[in-house]
Parts: sequence; C-alpha cells; structure tokens
Amino acid sequence: MKTTTFRMILAKSKKKNIAIIGHMGSGKSVFGKKLAKYYNLDHIDTDKEITLFENKTINQIFLDKGEDYFRKIESKIVIKNLRKKNIIISLGGGSILSKDVREILKVKSISVFLHTDIKILSKRLKNSKNRPLLKECNILTMLYQLDNDRRKHYLNADIIIDNSSTLNKSLESLKEILSTING
Repeated sequence: MKTTTFRMILAKSKKKNIAIIGHMGSGKSVFGKKLAKYYNLDHIDTDKEITLFENKTINQIFLDKGEDYFRKIESKIVIKNLRKKNIIISLGGGSILSKDVREILKVKSISVFLHTDIKILSKRLKNSKNRPLLKECNILTMLYQLDNDRRKHYLNADIIIDNSSTLNKSLESLKEILSTING
C-alpha cells in the first residue's frame, strides 16, 4: 500500500524519486533509510556507493587522489543513481556543488533539504574520524565555510525540513508534506 502511495506521489509531482540533501551530519543516511523502510522501497547512500566503486574509504580516496578526483567520481555515481526510479537517495553533502548534479536533481527527484543548525552539526561531528574535510581544522569554522558555499543550492530544494531536533519529528513532517502532494 505505501509503495503505491509513494508512486502516486512521484507521478503527481512528475519526478522519479526522492533525494535527501544537506550537510554532513544532518542525518541524510538515517533519514533516507527510515523513509525507504516506511515506503517499502530501496535506499541508496551515494557515499557508500562511492566507497564500493573505489574499494576505498572516502578518507582514503581524498588522501590518495584528492578532493577533485573524489568530486568527479561522486558526480558520476550521483547522476547514475538519480536516473533510477522509485527509490530514496541520500546524497553526499558536497554533491550539490556539481552543476550537472543540480540539473538532474531538479528534473528527476523531489529534493528534500535536511536543514540542521551549524552549531548542532558541530556537536554531532566533533568526534567523527570519517570526514576528510574536517581533519585538522576548527570544525565549526569549516562548517560555516561549507555552509557559505552550499546553502544557496540546498535552499533550492523542493522541500526543506528542519532536522535540528529529532529525526522522527523530521520524518513525520516529510510524510505529512508528501501526503499533501498526493492530495
């Protein structure tokens, strides 16, 4: 039943899937998994897809080949997955920097920006060892810098959900919004 509802929502919106965007630590992967489970659909985490493709961690890719290489691979994998249908996709935080990704995202997906206060992100990420952009820097300063570069793109999302408090509250908000699309 829920899968049918999801497909009706997508058909009405003329989109093929739902893509979750936002900063690292905003909860995209967990949110995407829960949403996919609710609708009984597949979930794709593009960061995981990248690590499978490269057979390396994101940290190792950054270390061995650099951020530019990572962004090229990220764009390819994100675009490939955005062309699929009836899935929930959690995108890496920086994937939105690619113009090609933004263009296909707009056409193929209902995009959901998980907005999270930067200070809350900083607390969530303070002990993270798997974020190459946060190595050897002031995390709060770096998050403000990343936000400055990315926010304008995040704000173009079809739906903006505040995920600064609890994930379940955010998930309920999205379900409510999607039900209005279904009418």
